[in-house]
Amino acid sequence: MRGLRVEELSFAYGAAPVLRGVSFGAPPAGVTALIGPNAAGKSTLFKCIAGLLAGRGKIEVDGRPLAAMDRAEVNRTVAYLPQENPTAAVLTVFEAVLLARQHAGSWRVADDDLTRVAAALEDLGIADLALRYLNELSGGQKQLVSIAQALVRAPRVLLMDEPTSSLDLQRQLEVLGLIRRIARERGVTVVVALHDLNLAARHADRVLVLDGGVLRAAGSPADVLTPATILDVYGVEARVDLDAEGVPVVTALRSARDPRAKGGYLCQPSRPQETN
Repeated sequence: MRGLRVEELSFAYGAAPVLRGVSFGAPPAGVTALIGPNAAGKSTLFKCIAGLLAGRGKIEVDGRPLAAMDRAEVNRTVAYLPQENPTAAVLTVFEAVLLARQHAGSWRVADDDLTRVAAALEDLGIADLALRYLNELSGGQKQLVSIAQALVRAPRVLLMDEPTSSLDLQRQLEVLGLIRRIARERGVTVVVALHDLNLAARHADRVLVLDGGVLRAAGSPADVLTPATILDVYGVEARVDLDAEGVPVVTALRSARDPRAKGGYLCQPSRPQETN
């Protein structure tokens, strides 16, 4: 299979299991949204795929096991944008993005490297920040720089953990639209963790639901984002409508958990069927 393939991936911090036999595929030239409540294991899953944590199981990119690659090849193949991405404040924006580009290849700076950095900044609407120092930027501006650092590496797989959390609504839509366009034009496999279910529905081709380290559902947004799944995973009663394009629109109605009983529900959730 081309793209990303994860089979029976498990990971534990000491005796505490975090991922429990997670298996899924994420095709190239598309965006896969990874959703789930806090502490579901999303960041740990990304770190295992990026080779930062050693999980048990198999991870392949375009049919090749990551275990067969050295660290430099993994860095060229998989780009991981964590939710918090501290960077050295002594660098300008252009230098920081160029440095990310060099980490994925040779340390020699070619004209193509400079062109790609400039294009990444232009695509994200931050070309005017090129000569600003990182410590002069707002949180949202720093997040856009981090996204530019990931995009400029031109990886085969791009993992993004809440890339829009510090951005205003307009920037969120622009950035996710850009990521989707880049995935399709360059054949990149993109997996993006999102808390906003409506952003996931609008911008993803496929949705994965992770809860308690277990993959609860996988499939198209319309197949996965159902009232039953939302109730089961989030403990929230919701209405799900389809817009004119067949995209689910989720409206949260109320918490279904009974505050008088720990872990109790006002109504009993049902386990959703996993879709492939």
